Order: sequence, then structure tokens, then C-alpha cells
Amino acid sequence: MSDKIDRLYKFMSEAIKEAELAAAEGEVPIGAVVAKGDEIIGRGHNQVEGLHDATAHAEMLAIRQAMAAINDWRLDGCELYTTLEPCAMCTGAMMLCRIEQLIYGAPDLKWGCAGTLYNLPRDRRFDRNIEIIAGIGEQRCEEMLKKFFENRRNDN
Repeated sequence: MSDKIDRLYKFMSEAIKEAELAAAEGEVPIGAVVAKGDEIIGRGHNQVEGLHDATAHAEMLAIRQAMAAINDWRLDGCELYTTLEPCAMCTGAMMLCRIEQLIYGAPDLKWGCAGTLYNLPRDRRFDRNIEIIAGIGEQRCEEMLKKFFENRRNDN
């Protein structure tokens, strides 16, 4: 594998670790990391239920941590890795804080706004463009979600 592909999988594996933390907490297993260069400056996993906060998506929490880490709301030169294609809120936040590249694992057929249902970063009415790479670690990301929802159905 090339260095670029190795890098994509390295950081996606960190997002997957975050998703595993979410699952262990009974949350939908979605994880995200923000990388600047070779360093992770923000991490997050879904905490909607635990925090009683509909905005506590993995991507939002990783973005908040990254902004705090560099003491700036501008995340120029940063990449966001997430296990599931982000929703409109998270994609919009990425655009607002100037994330340059989004890398996601599984497509989101219900809420995906980075190419599946809608492609917010490609809407020319906005002045931000995010490079999108989809499908990195897709099978593992989908398996985690499938297992979580199967277990949830079996518990009910």
C-alpha cells in the first residue's frame, strides 16, 4: 500500500476505536478523529444518549476537541475521519470550521449529506469545498452498526 492509503487506514482505525467506545457505552457506534499532519488533535464518539444532547455526534465532539487543542475555530489543513457518512449538521460544522478533507467509512442511507442523500460540500451556493474520500474501512464500519442494531432489536 502507498503511504497515503496507509495514512487513511491508520486514522480510520482510530475513528473505529472511538466507535467501539460508543458501543461499549450503549451508544450508536460512530467514531471520529480530526488529524492535522500526523497528529490527532480531536477525538469523539457518539454520546447523544449519555449527554442527552442531540448534537453530541462523534464528529461534533471531535471538532470541538480539535478547536480547543489548537485554540482556534479554524481547522485549516485538518482532516476529519468518521466511521459513518456525516449528517447535515456535522457536514455543515466541517464547512464552517474549514476542515479540508473528510474521510468516511460507511455511507448513511438515511441522513448522509456528503454524497449519499445530498452532497452539501458540493453545493456551489456555499463558499467551502471539502475533499471527500468515501469507503475507507467501510466493511468494518458497517459491521459495527449492523451488530449494534441487531443486538438492540434482540433486546426488545
